[in-house]
Amino acid sequence: MKPTRWQDWVNVLLGVWLVASPWALSFTDNAVASRTSWVLGAAIVVFAGIAAYMPKAWEEAVSALLGLCTLLSPFVLGFSEHETATANAVIVGILVGALGVWAMARDTDFQKWWNERQGHTRA
Repeated sequence: MKPTRWQDWVNVLLGVWLVASPWALSFTDNAVASRTSWVLGAAIVVFAGIAAYMPKAWEEAVSALLGLCTLLSPFVLGFSEHETATANAVIVGILVGALGVWAMARDTDFQKWWNERQGHTRA
């Protein structure tokens, strides 16, 4: 079994924060921002939790994708005028995405696959 990555546990915490943030930052009055935080936060918790127990590169890729979705959500879903919700989504999205990419890049199976695709082999 592969060792768990600390990045996965941090992403679990970030997902929990994203779920709680509409109440903590007082933007429950914005239904789109609140629902987006709840749904994406829950998805981050689920996939980061899975990645913590069964670390695979695809799970980290999903976390990175969820981070990107969180980052872009205020602009795509139209709640960018709400500064607090937007700042929260952008910051959490950047962190979740970066941690997902970082963990994926550290995965030995992914490194092997990547090097094979690039025409490089490690001794």
